[in-house]
Amino acid sequence: MNAASKSLHRVRIAGVGAFAPDKRLTNADLEKIVETSDEWIVERTGIRERRISAPDQPTSALAAEAARRALEDARVKPEDIDTILVATSTPDRLIPPTAIYVQRALQCWNAGCADIVAACSGFTYLLHNGSAMVAMGRSKACLLIGAEELTKVANFKDRNTCVLFGDAAGAVVLTPSDGDSDILYSKVGADGRLEDLIIAPAFGNSGMALKTVDPVQNAIQMKGREVYKFAVPKFVEIIREALDACRFSIRDVTLFIPHQMNARMIEAVAQRLEFPMERVFMNIDRYGNTSAASIPTALDEAVRAGRVRRGDILLFSAMGAGLTWGTVVVRW
Repeated sequence: MNAASKSLHRVRIAGVGAFAPDKRLTNADLEKIVETSDEWIVERTGIRERRISAPDQPTSALAAEAARRALEDARVKPEDIDTILVATSTPDRLIPPTAIYVQRALQCWNAGCADIVAACSGFTYLLHNGSAMVAMGRSKACLLIGAEELTKVANFKDRNTCVLFGDAAGAVVLTPSDGDSDILYSKVGADGRLEDLIIAPAFGNSGMALKTVDPVQNAIQMKGREVYKFAVPKFVEIIREALDACRFSIRDVTLFIPHQMNARMIEAVAQRLEFPMERVFMNIDRYGNTSAASIPTALDEAVRAGRVRRGDILLFSAMGAGLTWGTVVVRW
């Protein structure tokens, strides 16, 4: 879907919600676990603390609470939801989908359920696919949830990766729009030639032998410098493409809510776009990188802080393992 496309229905974000575990893992805590320091982490990432879920608290529990809050905000009943899509790289189980557990928790018995795996880009993929379903009349109330528990797949002996990740969930409800609120543009992409830049080698059938031989292979591995070199110019490219398609300039964007991957990367993208930082929303300092959950949790916080008003133009953009990416433009 793009700015020029015509559909049966305009689509809006009718409600938002988010949830994060109570337990905080600070940089001072990490200093006791791995060779690092608060100064080193803040200088390189902008992160000061992150939330960490309990051992018996599955991803679906975070997802269901965020979804419950989004339904309340949208004033939509559970029985009215006809589609539930969850973006996660840390599912409760590979079979069945995590969306099934959300359905059961909320009693959304009229909903079809599925998961999408697109790593940190997952929420932009959800908006891309969910908005198309609503636009074509195939969903009247679509619940989208980005939920992650990345601290459970982090290697706490690797200071370059374990300091980055946190646990959280964010959700939105999409419905047909009867006013000026619209999803104006969405586009996703990927380049599988870069699949080894961010990877958890032992996950899935192809990694089964690695899982039994070396438990460290269960954890996320990242080639940070290579990711940075690719991601910053790619972000600039896909954002410019989105704004051109909508016939917008940087000045038209009220608030840029990027995937909270790294504060220094976000700053580099904003500088190249000549985008003022006061119009960039970041909460990575308090939550870390929550992957597919980062955009919806940041959106929820921005809305509740009064940073988003009716008619504002919002820009979402993300990049993750695969490498995958996506950009969405919304009129609130």
